[in-house]
This record gives sequence, C-alpha cells and structure tokens, in this order.
Amino acid sequence: MDYLDAIRRDSDLFYATAEGADPDLGVPCCPDWNIADLVWHLGETQWFWATDVEMRATDPEQIEGAKPARPDGYAGIVAWAREQADHLIDALRATPDDVAVWTWALAESDHTVGFIRRHQVQEAAVHRWDIQSAASTDVPDPIAPDAASDAIDEVLAVTLPWGVRPGNPLPGSVHLHCTDTPGEWIVHADGRVEAVHAKGGAAIRGTASDILLTLYERVPLDALDVVGDDALARELVARINTC
Repeated sequence: MDYLDAIRRDSDLFYATAEGADPDLGVPCCPDWNIADLVWHLGETQWFWATDVEMRATDPEQIEGAKPARPDGYAGIVAWAREQADHLIDALRATPDDVAVWTWALAESDHTVGFIRRHQVQEAAVHRWDIQSAASTDVPDPIAPDAASDAIDEVLAVTLPWGVRPGNPLPGSVHLHCTDTPGEWIVHADGRVEAVHAKGGAAIRGTASDILLTLYERVPLDALDVVGDDALARELVARINTC
C-alpha cells in the first residue's frame, strides 16, 4: 500500500464532504464538536505533523509554538485545512522514513518520519468516516480493507502498549481476525502481539474497517462477531486509547 496515496484519497473525500456540509451539525463520535471543529482538527493535525517533519522537531512545544490561529468563518477553515493535506503529503514525499523527529510513540524506533507516514493514513481515514457520518443520513463508506488492516496492526504495535503491558496485563488473550482481507493477530495477556492464527480467551471477527472503527470507539463491539469471553473482548477495546 502506498501510504501517501491513501492519505490523499481519504483527505480528498473528507474535504469534499466538508465543502457541502452544514458546519453547525454535531459529530456523533465527538459530541463536543460540530463539523467546523472536526475540519479544523484534521487541518491542524495535518499541519502539526507536516511541521514536525520540516522542523525535525525533538519536542512538541517547538511545533505548537508555530501554530497558526484558527481561520475566521467556515469557508476559511475548509480552505486552510485542505491546504494542509498538500502540506503534509509534500513534506512526507520529500523526507526519508528514517529521519528522526518527535512522535508520541513509546519506542524510540518509532520516533521517525516513517511512523508519521504510516499513522497519518488512519488519521485521515477515521476522520473521513466521522465527517461522512455527521454530514449525511447515508451509511459512511468503510475504510479501505488494506488501509484498515495495516492500521489495526499499527494500533496493536504502537498504541496498545500504553494500556496493556506486563505490569498491567489483560485477564486473558484475545484473537482479532479480519474477514475481508489478510489480517489476524493474537494479543497475549502481557501485551505481546503476534500476527498469527491462534485461539484466545476471546475472538473478535469482522471486516477490517469495522474492527478498526471499534478500536477507535466509532462502531460498537456488538456489531462484530465476538466468540468466547465477551468481557475480555470489551476489556481489550477499553484499554486501547485511540483518543
């Protein structure tokens, strides 16, 4: 998968939806936000990571110190935010993956441009789903299976250790299995993750998009196929802090 193509695809869909949306509509998954807030959020997120890459930042305060003010008026927000998708893609295209920059990841090996390139796929994809769900009565388009499966793999490798580790284990192991594209993992009680087929105390099965959106608390776990210990499956999802 070409990460920049994936960022471009979902960013373009996001901003196309934004242009015709009522900025005052609420965002169901983010109850404190309206659509204007969501557009500003994705724009400032893409600005932040593009600026991180350009600065070769070692601290987030370096980046925040250069943050521009929120534009006046919804049309101004949309125009500025759309420019940030280009800004991010241009910065990533010009910079090798192994360049060191600040990131929030626990592992020092993930303090790189490559981490940003990969993670920004799900940032654009999940928020594209958000704005479609807020702006329309139709069902939002699912996240592309390859992008969603790769994002699940990244969430389990990078985000999960914040909530599950040897000193803060799960009460059992959980198997996750994508039904529409390659992708399955066993999450051990101590937080170790293996990309294999293995039986756990609970299993979560569904499309890659639905599993990812469940981990992001957009789709309820009840919409997926849960086998075995339901409480254990819910504990895993609760421990993955993707906010």
